[in-house]
This record gives sequence, C-alpha cells and structure tokens, in this order.
Amino acid sequence: MTVVDDRIAMADISTERLDEWFERLERMPVPEGFRAEIVGGTVYTTPQRGTHWEIIFEIASDIRFRFGRRAKVLSDVRIDFPGHENGFCPDVVKMRDGAKEDDTGRWRHEDVEFVAEVISQGTAANDYGPKKLAYAAAEVPLYLIADPYQGRCHIFTHPKDGDYTTETRVVFGEDLDLTDTVLGLTLRTDTFPRD
Repeated sequence: MTVVDDRIAMADISTERLDEWFERLERMPVPEGFRAEIVGGTVYTTPQRGTHWEIIFEIASDIRFRFGRRAKVLSDVRIDFPGHENGFCPDVVKMRDGAKEDDTGRWRHEDVEFVAEVISQGTAANDYGPKKLAYAAAEVPLYLIADPYQGRCHIFTHPKDGDYTTETRVVFGEDLDLTDTVLGLTLRTDTFPRD
C-alpha cells in the first residue's frame, strides 16, 4: 500500500468511526437544546443559550438576505473536516454555489466557503484552537468567531499551510467589513448581545 492509499484508508476508518459515534449520539437521551459534535475524537455537548442563538440568527439572516434563498446557509449540521476524527456542527456555514450533498447525504468540507462559530464557555478552546486549524487546513477562506464574553469578533482569512495568516478583531457595535471576502457584505454587530 502506498502512502496515499494509507491516508485514504485512515480517512475511511475515521469516517466510519464518526458515523458510529454520531449514530450513538442520536440514540442517546441528550436534552433538547443541546448540540453535539466531535472535535479531535472527543465528543462535546453544549447547551444553546439565547445569546448564542441570537448571534447565530443575525449572521445567518444577513447572509441569507445577501445571497437569497438559493444559497446553502446551514446551522448545526455535521460536516467532517480534516484532522483526527473531526465531525463538526458549525453554528453557521455558507456553502459554495452549486454545492450538493454527497452519496451519504453529507456536505463536503471542500465546498465550505464561510464558517461562523459563536463562543460557548465550555468549548471556546475548540473554536480558537483545533477547529480554527481544521478550517484552515480545509482552506475555508473566511472564519468568523463571535465571542459574547469578550464582546468582539475575530475574522480569520487567507488560510495557508494549515493556519490563517490574517486575523482582524472588531468589537461588538462596530460593523464587520467583509466586502473584500467571499461574502462580499458588511455584518452589523450592534445587535449582538453580550454574556
């Protein structure tokens, strides 16, 4: 077996394990309002607070308004990303035009052009750490972290060699100028609540 074949075989094993874990999670009595995802082979469940949902809704609404109903804007949907057993369920995702689910009914990380994560206290380290690196490795051109505890947004662009080369910080209340990105819009943050 060649190195390429080993990587493909490992990816298949990882996908099979993720499938098995997500099937188990679906059968578990997880309380309503909680979400589950797998980061680096570890299962995380977090409650969705009102603050969290309000920010997600604002971001998704602005994107939907900009691109229309035909745009694939998803929330809390499993997408497998590069790295060891990464089955993420991002808060907001915009897929490339023409993206379609694969034969298994899942979206491909290669078709993701924007991800937004809203920080939860228990999983903030994931969003700033392994998830950011996985999004960069997948060459997602635009990654936004909205942090209601800091009251600011972090915008990551220009993925290269498994990390982002550019980070911009904007405090809540200021506009996020994303006109020179794949979104081509300005997001208002004056209505983002703080925790």
